[in-house]
Amino acid sequence: MNRLGRLLPRRAQDAVHVWRVRTRDRLLFGGDWDIRDAMPERFVRAAFQIILRRNPDPGGLQNYVTVLEERKMTTDGVLDELLTSMELRVGVPYENILRSLHQSRCDFVRMLPRAARILDLGGTDQAEDAGALVSMGYPYRFELLTIVDLPGGERHELYGYLASSETVGSRCGPVQYRYHSMVDLSPYPDASFDLVFSGETIEHVTEDEAKKMLAEIRRVLAPGGWFCLDTPNRLVTALQLGADVLSNPDHKLEYTHEQLSTLLRDAGFDIVGAYGLSLADQSLAHAEFDVAEVAAKHGVYAEAADCYLLAYMCRTPAP
Repeated sequence: MNRLGRLLPRRAQDAVHVWRVRTRDRLLFGGDWDIRDAMPERFVRAAFQIILRRNPDPGGLQNYVTVLEERKMTTDGVLDELLTSMELRVGVPYENILRSLHQSRCDFVRMLPRAARILDLGGTDQAEDAGALVSMGYPYRFELLTIVDLPGGERHELYGYLASSETVGSRCGPVQYRYHSMVDLSPYPDASFDLVFSGETIEHVTEDEAKKMLAEIRRVLAPGGWFCLDTPNRLVTALQLGADVLSNPDHKLEYTHEQLSTLLRDAGFDIVGAYGLSLADQSLAHAEFDVAEVAAKHGVYAEAADCYLLAYMCRTPAP
């Protein structure tokens, strides 16, 4: 074994071997040589290990190898079956709680109502100019999405990225950025939006600022318009971090379900749906935060108060 092989773990050695074989066969025979077709058993083993994080059982391995060899299923078909399996959904937990929470938030974003004119408060995506709403999977076409975020000099160092000041295209429609405080929506006329989304932002302002922001949101929403938001559940974050520590250094205030529900109703919103994201019911029941539980129980739940994040769909009164 050469020096590189001695330094690498077994799986990495296998990957290097495959790369060498593939390179050799391309040089000798040309064409786009594909391990998926040439080595079905190795492909199936790798697919199980990567997607389900386990080795395939003998029966499953033989079944997939057979259908691949007999051309009854493509390799993409095998991947589709594993990616949509209930085992992956409920039996393969995330190790990283932040990735789990993000997946739950994506599930919630796909539940948001269809809207033509959307205002997203604090919706910059640090890696995507189309913004967080689009990158997280908002499913509908819109006429215009306006993202409001703080100017560069007023941002916490965690959020240094500034998207283009020009209108950018996205798979759902045009996206424009406006840089100012989300507490002041005076640049926008009354009833100028059908949906306002506040994804993980209300916790970045004080309660007085939140009350002003909610009043402004009601003003800029059309009658019957939607206000949807998600935010950390203080009942859970206090259990995780202690009563004196918030879950982000830029947070000003985190709410319980009871507190935020009251704030929304006092601002004149009808709460159509109150949900929880990433269940933490056993942590709360035992008064001890279990990061593995929350990482494993991603998704949208009916019991808002028992979850790591709170999520609401609200409407303004119809005309």
